[in-house]
Amino acid sequence: MAIADVTVMGAGIFGLSVVYACARRGAKVRVIDPYGVASGASGGIVGALAPHVPENWNAKKAFQFESLMMAEAFWAGVTDLTGAEVGYARTGRLQPLVDDRAVELAQQRAVSAKTLWQGKAVWEVVPTGNSAWMPPSPTGLVVRDTLSALIHPRRATRALADAVVALGGEVTTDARQEGRVVWATGWEGCKKIGGNGVKGQAALLRYDAAGQPQLFADALHIIPHGDGTVAIGSTSEREFDDPHSTDAALNDVVARAIAAFPVLADAPVIERWAGVRPRSRSRAPVLGRHPLRKGEFIANGGFKIGFGMAPKVGEVMADLLLERRDTIPEDFKAVQ
Repeated sequence: MAIADVTVMGAGIFGLSVVYACARRGAKVRVIDPYGVASGASGGIVGALAPHVPENWNAKKAFQFESLMMAEAFWAGVTDLTGAEVGYARTGRLQPLVDDRAVELAQQRAVSAKTLWQGKAVWEVVPTGNSAWMPPSPTGLVVRDTLSALIHPRRATRALADAVVALGGEVTTDARQEGRVVWATGWEGCKKIGGNGVKGQAALLRYDAAGQPQLFADALHIIPHGDGTVAIGSTSEREFDDPHSTDAALNDVVARAIAAFPVLADAPVIERWAGVRPRSRSRAPVLGRHPLRKGEFIANGGFKIGFGMAPKVGEVMADLLLERRDTIPEDFKAVQ
């Protein structure tokens, strides 16, 4: 291709979202990843696009809210360009409430959500009812929110790469860095700026609950994908020897998920997955000018919220790269 205006190192969700946003504005873009598309944490199977709780509002929560509201149009655009099914669905989420204190806190958040979520989504406390797809709750009550969505990470990341190509961009394992260079190299790149990698293990079960809300119980995400599978995850391991191995820790995750939601007891495990998520020191994404590479840029640190943050990450990075407009929250900027 002709000389690129923007080169991104890393073909995960952040890197591809940046070049996708730039390509949609007419820029010539190139993505370079020696390991290929979705080779890291973006090639996972869980895909919970879950919001932060509606309280103690800050720049990170506001940014995520705006990005979640952008997600439907973002992924529809990818599908229109490629014909690929990415598994996006805004089907909401259910969370059991274990005691009276949890109910009181959830009801307070229901009030604050009316303002903070701007009437675009609901957080409410409701009875469990008789649905088969309902987590048991000691109080007989659950939180239901309509902001949470889900996606199939691996399929979505690959489709996003195809969308970049459909817009005239290049996705390759080896090429020259040209134009403005952005580093989106996952956990190994995050370590170089003071962050770390957190390993996660997840499982995919054969159980058809397509169209149902996702569940969050015992710190686990239970995600009913539209293809007749349910993903469960994940562990959070700061120390690990093999980034891609699964072990007894995943067996514990599956057991806890079944205990929290017994309807999955007979569902066979059809895939076991492990990968390492990039976690910054602040737990927020790191966007903007690279702290170690003069004149270059960074988009990293998505950790557990990368897919939910991605649509807006792409837009604010395109603002900076193409229009020299800095719309990135101060809390997301790397220390120079």
